[in-house]
Amino acid sequence: MKGTRPEGAVSETDAAKKVREMFSQIAPRYDLLNHLLSFEFDRLWRKRTTHQLRPILERPNALVLDLCCGTGDLALALRNAGKARILAVDFAHAMLVRARQKGATQSKVDGAGSGWPMPFFEADALRLPFADSSFDLVTSAFGFRNLANYEAGLREIYRVLKPGGTIAILEFAEPPEGLLGNLYRWYFTKVLPRVGWLISGHRSAYTYLPKSVARFFRPPELAAVMRALGYQSVDFREWTMRAVALHTGTRKSAN
Repeated sequence: MKGTRPEGAVSETDAAKKVREMFSQIAPRYDLLNHLLSFEFDRLWRKRTTHQLRPILERPNALVLDLCCGTGDLALALRNAGKARILAVDFAHAMLVRARQKGATQSKVDGAGSGWPMPFFEADALRLPFADSSFDLVTSAFGFRNLANYEAGLREIYRVLKPGGTIAILEFAEPPEGLLGNLYRWYFTKVLPRVGWLISGHRSAYTYLPKSVARFFRPPELAAVMRALGYQSVDFREWTMRAVALHTGTRKSAN
């Protein structure tokens, strides 16, 4: 398994192009559908993620990169959770337009945040325009699964992390067999695509979603790949019927 493969994609370049086009098309309804289709659990998952990362986010000298940022929800949550400086990246221009609008207009929660302007960059997560060893933390929420090459993505994150820096990937997962797991799969494969299609007007994006999750690593598998690529202190936490997981690890510290 190298990376995502939307229907009709025959290469990594083709897969990346189709993903970019897909997310550009659904950008206007993306936030509404995220909240609606997850029953607002997406807000809870981001809140839990920022809580787990708070020791880094509270450091005023920390530099954080949010990859595949979409419309910026996790990046903004990270900004509001501490004093760290946050940068965000996505390769779908329409998503970044909405992220920049939210970043410019959304007031900080209780005055939280570093006060440092949060820039949004249009860039490919597999070819980041940042120097080696730049960031204390690299995050991604529900975007890593869409990369055309997962190992290349993990290597690129490792490259831009400082020695001792942390990776945090929040992603969907397939829950185990059983009543709740089967109920989840019925909703995810039968109901969600229909509702997403009706509201967004784009059927392929919401049939792609459950297929991409089914194809993606199970949490122990992703943890094993991360360890094989050199990450240390690799761990994952599963939430909400084990339908999502927060994967963490660190780049090896300099001797």
